[in-house]
Amino acid sequence: MKNYKVYILILFFTISCGSCQSKDKVESVVFNTIVELDSISQPTQLIEEETPLLTADDIALEKSLLYDKYTLDDVYPYKDTTRCFQWNKIKERLALLENLQQESTRWAILQNYKNRNGEAPLIRTYKRDAYKRIADTLGIERYQSAPLYALNDTTIPVRYGKDGGLVRYLGEEGSFIKIAPVHFGGEWLVPKKYIKQIPDTLNLFKKAIVVDRSNQNIATIEHTDKAKWTIRSMNPATTGRYAPPYAQRTPLGIFVIQEKKQKMVFLKDGSQEKGGFAPYASRFSNGGYIHGVPTNLPQTSLIEYSPSLGTTPRSHMCVRNATSHAKFVYDWAPIYESVVFVIE
Repeated sequence: MKNYKVYILILFFTISCGSCQSKDKVESVVFNTIVELDSISQPTQLIEEETPLLTADDIALEKSLLYDKYTLDDVYPYKDTTRCFQWNKIKERLALLENLQQESTRWAILQNYKNRNGEAPLIRTYKRDAYKRIADTLGIERYQSAPLYALNDTTIPVRYGKDGGLVRYLGEEGSFIKIAPVHFGGEWLVPKKYIKQIPDTLNLFKKAIVVDRSNQNIATIEHTDKAKWTIRSMNPATTGRYAPPYAQRTPLGIFVIQEKKQKMVFLKDGSQEKGGFAPYASRFSNGGYIHGVPTNLPQTSLIEYSPSLGTTPRSHMCVRNATSHAKFVYDWAPIYESVVFVIE
């Protein structure tokens, strides 16, 4: 009989950008373990003794770009300071992704885009946020979310889970599905209609897209071997801004690409009138898409680039890219097989 040990690794995340320390190439940067305040957690699981959990130090990154327009350096100037790709944080997310897949499991995502699966029930303790919407005490809005119930009480949900959130599928319990969310941990019950199970036949999670809200950049990274990942693009991006009652920040967390639209039509704020479209849109959470430069009506032609990319948040929730880079992501990242990490 094989001996097993329980390896427990919990990651916390810093609220500061603070990783722009070196202009060395990514292949030669040496990282130390950092402590952060985001609640993404590594899995607690039984793994054979000879396969312990990976850490950021175990992840090897190399560059072999498939998209090479508008490419940013590891550390680059911005106004009177610098910005960077936070490779240490990114390595931690990639280690998490590999550790999650060391054991056989069934995967699913939370789904309730535009409340298509029904408005989530009201939780016991809630508040009205700046957008005049009901939210839980952690700030997750009821709109476009799934209700999460405690394992011993399915009368009133405890909190909400974001559309597109990656979860472990732990089995059916009556009219509920037992899940373990990757982003914030724990085990919860969710009504079946809010769960989309990812087919077991897929070769899961070999492609990762990392969106950095602090540095306003985006990287696409592909798994090439155990603990080895290849950077495919490094580009400026523009995330969502906090501007009630319409524009919202791009949500932090780990999500799955779940829908694509060659032209994502958007409405004018506070109206049902079409405002234009965003090209090559890949949806990952609620109304959050990775897309190209928006085209505002009456213009109808594509716009390749905007000088506002990589500057300050100005989107409604989405992640705005150069249009050709959005097309690269659209073509490169398969639905239900590509993970989106949004970091600070």
